[in-house]
Amino acid sequence: MTAVTSSGPTTAERVRSACVRAGSALLALEGVDPESTPVHHLMADGSFATLVPTGSVAAARVCSAGTGGVQAVLELTDYAPLPLREPVRSLVWIRGRLVPVPPSTVRATLDLIAAEHPAPVLLQVGTDFTLLRLEVESVVVADSTGAEAVGVSSLLAAEPDPFCSMETCWLRHIDSDHRDVVARLAGRLPGPMRRGRVRPLGLDRYGVRLRVEGDDGDHDVRLPFAKPVDDVTALSQAIRVLMGCPFVNGLRARQS
Repeated sequence: MTAVTSSGPTTAERVRSACVRAGSALLALEGVDPESTPVHHLMADGSFATLVPTGSVAAARVCSAGTGGVQAVLELTDYAPLPLREPVRSLVWIRGRLVPVPPSTVRATLDLIAAEHPAPVLLQVGTDFTLLRLEVESVVVADSTGAEAVGVSSLLAAEPDPFCSMETCWLRHIDSDHRDVVARLAGRLPGPMRRGRVRPLGLDRYGVRLRVEGDDGDHDVRLPFAKPVDDVTALSQAIRVLMGCPFVNGLRARQS
């Protein structure tokens, strides 16, 4: 699969958005089957808080290791919102040392997580789940353009995309109910690409991404906005500009 790239989110922003979108992640320890974890929250100190089932081998190994911890990798998969031939948009690997959270700080840590991302599963810590902390040593993200590392300081300075939580619903709605929008966006593609099947792939404050599934493979293309947008009104206007709509401000343009 090839990709045509242009200005877009930084690697750190992509990782932060992937953390929000990924409903679950895989936590791998050497010699242990990977565990699915429903929480992968970046803390203010640059570590990731995560949960594993209390009765799991991973929980037992980490807790028995104490403050020394064990080496582990947290893998996040960013899936496309639509069923595509290649559904994975990117993979994020977070490698580091996994340590138990001291019982005296578990409640405060859960409160910090819930303040930003409340989740019912947090109420199960202490019974069904054990809270662990991954002290990060490296973060790598890979997609159709290749692989790139990002530092923890960059992650802490970045923010998730403001539209990442609505992206899936919005793109599914466009693909199923507004194929005319997709067709007009596809009109911006190079001629040869228009012969493939064009599907919405992504949406962020920098632009729209399309996936072209052709006989020669898959191609990802970013259609950038003139400038980054931060709210739904600006997003709607930017998309209309990409579509070539003359009435950028909607009904206001019809007023006499």
